[in-house]
Amino acid sequence: MQQTIVFDIDLIRSYDKAGPRYTSYPTAVQFHEGFDEAAYREYARNSNLVPLKPLSLYVHIPFCDTMCFYCACNKMATKNRELAKPYLAALQQEIALQGALFQRERPVTQLHWGGGTPTFLNHSQMRDLMQSTRTHFQLLDDDSGEYSIEIDPREMQHDTVALLRELGFNRMSLGVQDFDPKVQKAVNRIQSEEQTFAVLEAARSEGFKSISIDLIYGLPHQSADRFSKTLEIILAVKPDRFSIFNYAHLPTLFKPQRRINEVELPTPSEKLVILQQTINQLTEAGYIFIGMDHFALPDDELAIAQRNGTLYRNFQGYSTHANCDLIGLGSTSIGQVGDSYGQNIKTLDEYYAQIEGGHIPIFRGIALNADDKLRRAVITKLICHFTLEISAIEKEYLIDFKGYFSKEWEELEKMQKDGLLALSDQRIDILPAGRLLVRNICMPFDAYLRLNKEQKFSKVI
Repeated sequence: MQQTIVFDIDLIRSYDKAGPRYTSYPTAVQFHEGFDEAAYREYARNSNLVPLKPLSLYVHIPFCDTMCFYCACNKMATKNRELAKPYLAALQQEIALQGALFQRERPVTQLHWGGGTPTFLNHSQMRDLMQSTRTHFQLLDDDSGEYSIEIDPREMQHDTVALLRELGFNRMSLGVQDFDPKVQKAVNRIQSEEQTFAVLEAARSEGFKSISIDLIYGLPHQSADRFSKTLEIILAVKPDRFSIFNYAHLPTLFKPQRRINEVELPTPSEKLVILQQTINQLTEAGYIFIGMDHFALPDDELAIAQRNGTLYRNFQGYSTHANCDLIGLGSTSIGQVGDSYGQNIKTLDEYYAQIEGGHIPIFRGIALNADDKLRRAVITKLICHFTLEISAIEKEYLIDFKGYFSKEWEELEKMQKDGLLALSDQRIDILPAGRLLVRNICMPFDAYLRLNKEQKFSKVI
């Protein structure tokens, strides 16, 4: 496939509305408390039937040393490192409880530590956590898995990268957001280039396979020129990937964002200029648009997976490991086991109480029906590969595509007239001008969004 995009300002302005990011379908908005621990245990038990799928583990570490004002993650900002001790004790108990649900011979092909700040933990705690995971799950020893960790460079000692590599991590994402001092002060994230690139170079020296840089556009005081300078600085060290997110200012939902002065935010028009400049710079530097804010070098495994048709999307973003059951570990974590999603309890006190009682701390989720599974397949194909082979969907799900999706097809025809995509009886192909708007193209297939258009999501651009 041609991994190219066209930045059409008029199209983007016309289609720039709020919508889901589709790390799952149905989205978390549809999760309900009728899906409980008993339902989760049943899906876990059934997942052990032949053929066995490999496993993916997500481990949530909720602590941060300081609060970044833009942050919308589930986290706790604290200087008290002692708070990690009871959390880790409970987390290791959950790992044991969850491990008992799944056949031991199922290999863990994907592992991700997120947060919060995973390196809030000290070295001894990280060793113990990985050892506990290895005790209850079959971790790979041959470095063939996708084992990744989110890194705040300000939370790294001189030998932390070497430890992470020793523990089995082979990919990392480095949080930067912006190097401009004025922007950093406004969002309470003071981070030097020296800190950041010391970690990056150490990761390369230790043999990490892929390094991603996280940036955010739309923060206070940002402009196209200022953000361009940050990008120039980072492009000089040529990371494997970029994740460049649109800042969604939702202070009513996320309290830390109330510390941001709205008058200092760039206007929607200015944000589009920043995005256009960013795309131009990355394209000139040889990066390919993967989708949904992600860019990668042509030889990166995400770019290769997209060309091969094996790219997948889950709660950790884009992945090369599609055929896995995902187990969420820790407070707020979301898992995908069989045709279900389940989320752990959010507050630490409730999490501790559930674990102490010997419970898997699931408090809500959803079991997918036949229509959910069909729509998930369509959305996943479009959002990962920008194309969909209609006959393959018809054959797998025993439907007449245009008949089943008659209302959706009418909406797609309007998008075809606008140049976002090309339709035929055989295929849906998202054109270069439509790839930045892939969320819009997926949204007609979202039955829940059609029923309730008042759901709150971030803008697509």
